[in-house]
Amino acid sequence: MSEIDISHDLSELRTTFSHIRAVVDTEALERDIAELSERAGAPDLWDDPDSAQQVTSALSHKQARLKRIVDTEQRIDDLEVLAELANEENDDSAKSDVRRELAALQKTISDMEIQTLLDGEFDELPAVVTIRAGAGGVDASDFAEMLLRMYLRYAEQHGMPVTVHDTSYAEEAGIKSASFEVDAPYAFGNLSVEAGTHRLVRMSPFNSAGKRQTSFAAVEVVPLFEQTDEIDIPENDIRVDVFRSSGPGGQSVNTTDSAVRITHLPTGIVVSMQNEKSQIQNRAAAMRVLQSRLLLVKREEEAARKKELAGTISASWGDQMRSYVLAPYQMVKDLRTNHEVNNPSHVFDGDLDGFIAAGIRWRKQQQLEDD
Repeated sequence: MSEIDISHDLSELRTTFSHIRAVVDTEALERDIAELSERAGAPDLWDDPDSAQQVTSALSHKQARLKRIVDTEQRIDDLEVLAELANEENDDSAKSDVRRELAALQKTISDMEIQTLLDGEFDELPAVVTIRAGAGGVDASDFAEMLLRMYLRYAEQHGMPVTVHDTSYAEEAGIKSASFEVDAPYAFGNLSVEAGTHRLVRMSPFNSAGKRQTSFAAVEVVPLFEQTDEIDIPENDIRVDVFRSSGPGGQSVNTTDSAVRITHLPTGIVVSMQNEKSQIQNRAAAMRVLQSRLLLVKREEEAARKKELAGTISASWGDQMRSYVLAPYQMVKDLRTNHEVNNPSHVFDGDLDGFIAAGIRWRKQQQLEDD
């Protein structure tokens, strides 16, 4: 095997990594870690469990972020040494190791570069994702359940804790709607590019004639704010309905009226919760999500007014942001970024990294063009 030369690749990696390090601002990160470590070490930390949880979670996230920066820089240095040794010893196995590590590093740094683009006001927050079946009858309900599984698998593969808040099952197959929380840093920044209308084209398993069927499902993604006094919700602005949880479940599920549905009368926003066994817990969780949605609506209205005053009107995300085609050919294509793959089964198994990365880059480009 001929001598391996990765000098150009290493140069590109170091250049990209230096930009990432500058954006992350490792010195500021180290100061934040020192401050949070001091707070975490306070003897009265757990006197306020909610505050303590926020401190320890923030500390863990920032430590992991710094460690990733330090470890990646070390991996770049080690790769250069490994390549030199492989060439000196003319070791084919070592040269193969160099190529594998180079490919792994290129992916790691690409992922890190994407994360630096998540600089929006709410990007760091957890997310609440809601999926609703649209036009297409039973196929749409089945498609909505396929999307739910897809996002749960994506979250699982990335170590993102998920809590399913509410699932409304359709009569024949699939779901009418589902709502779940992804409690991880930057969950909203990543998943917000998934918001919009998704379209499925396939030979319907619910049609005896085996005709091709087009169905739709809507995905909504909102940031989950901490409980805040910024949005005050008067009691006479909401209607609270309690009902028995539906669908599969274990002990205490389907036996008591513990599920809660809150309707915000002025806006028509509806939030349902049936994850907890206690009606009180479900109501508290539903109010938190309702508050998050109302706060986001308020911010969006303020931003829209500013744009209107400035005389700029930008297009929305559009009705159909992604197509999943299973017949007559196999393809998943994002209609905004033109990113596409020819293996829908992998996508439905949670392999969304390429689509999310392309979506984040597309969104950033749109923002730059609007500025």
